[in-house]
Amino acid sequence: MTTIYDVARQAQVSPSTVSRVLNGQVSVDPDMAARVRQAVQELDYRPNAVARSLRRSQTRLWAVIISDIGNPFFTSMVRGVEDVAQGAGFSVVLCNGDEDPEKESRYVNAAIAERMAGVIISSSGGPVLINRLLEARIPLVAIDRQPRGVAVDTVLVDNAHGAEQATAHLIDSGYRRIACITGPRRISTAVQRLRGYQRALRSHGLAVPDDLTRYADFREEGGYRAMASLLDAGEPPDAVFATNNLMTVGAMECLLDRGIAVPTRCGVVGFDDIPWAHLVRPSLSTVSQPTYDLGRVAAMLLTERIANPAKTPSTVTLHTGLQVRESSSRPQR
Repeated sequence: MTTIYDVARQAQVSPSTVSRVLNGQVSVDPDMAARVRQAVQELDYRPNAVARSLRRSQTRLWAVIISDIGNPFFTSMVRGVEDVAQGAGFSVVLCNGDEDPEKESRYVNAAIAERMAGVIISSSGGPVLINRLLEARIPLVAIDRQPRGVAVDTVLVDNAHGAEQATAHLIDSGYRRIACITGPRRISTAVQRLRGYQRALRSHGLAVPDDLTRYADFREEGGYRAMASLLDAGEPPDAVFATNNLMTVGAMECLLDRGIAVPTRCGVVGFDDIPWAHLVRPSLSTVSQPTYDLGRVAAMLLTERIANPAKTPSTVTLHTGLQVRESSSRPQR
C-alpha cells in the first residue's frame, strides 16, 4: 500500500509538505504542490481517512438526519445540502430518522462517535438531541423544524403564512366548513400550519370548530384515516387543508374511494408541492416550499459555523408560494 513517504520520495519533498498539500494549505510552493499532486496521481495514493480524522479530531463528513426518506420534500432539500457540501470539500451521509425520536437518537450518537464535521437535522423530538450535539461541540443546523428552547442556526419556511394563504383561498372559493389535517402536536411545522389555518378562519369571520381538526402522522395512511374520520362525522367538511404532501395524497385517495367529487363536493389544498400535482385530475392545489434552497441555505450556514464556531446563531425564514390548481377551484353555481 502506497504511503505518504512514497509520495514524498517521488515528489522529492518532505512528508510534511505532502501533508500540507493534501490538507489544502496554500502556503506550499506551487511547483512543489504540483509535484506532490502528480506523484499522488501516478502512485494512486489514497489518504487514510481514519488516521486523518483522528489527527483532526473530526472527519470530512456531514450527517444529514431527515425525518422521512420516503417523502419527496426531503429529496430536493438533501440535494441542496449535497451541492454546497461537495463544493466545500465535504461528503454527506444521509440518515432516515423515520419520525422516530429513538432512531434519531441513535444517529446523533453515531455522528458524535464518528466525529462528524457537522450535522443538519430535521428532528421529530424535543431539544434533547440538539443539546447532545452542542455538548459534543458538533457544528449543527436545524432545518424545517424549529428546535424548542435552544439557540442554534435554523432554516425554516413561513409555515403559518403559507397555511393562512391556503385557507383564505378556500374561503374565497366559496367553501365554509373547511377542515385541517395536521401533524403530531409535538412538531413545530404542524403547530404553525394549524395556527395559520385558524388565523385565516378568524380573519374572515368564521368559527374555528374543534371537530374539523385532525392530528395525524405526516404519512399517507394517516391522511387517509383523518379524512375518513372527517367524512364520518355528523356534518362533514366541504373542503380540507392538509399540512403536508403525503397526508394530502391520503386524503385525496379517501375522497376518491368514497366517491366524493373534488372540487365540487370537497375542495383540497395541500402543503408541500408534489412533482406530479399538475398532472392528476383534478390537478392539486398546493403550498409550495423552496425545498432545494432550504438545503442550500442550511449547508451554507453549516460551513460558516464550522469556520467560526463562536458566531451568533441565526435563523433564516424562506417564503412559500400558493399554487392554485383545479382541486380548490369550486365551480360557480
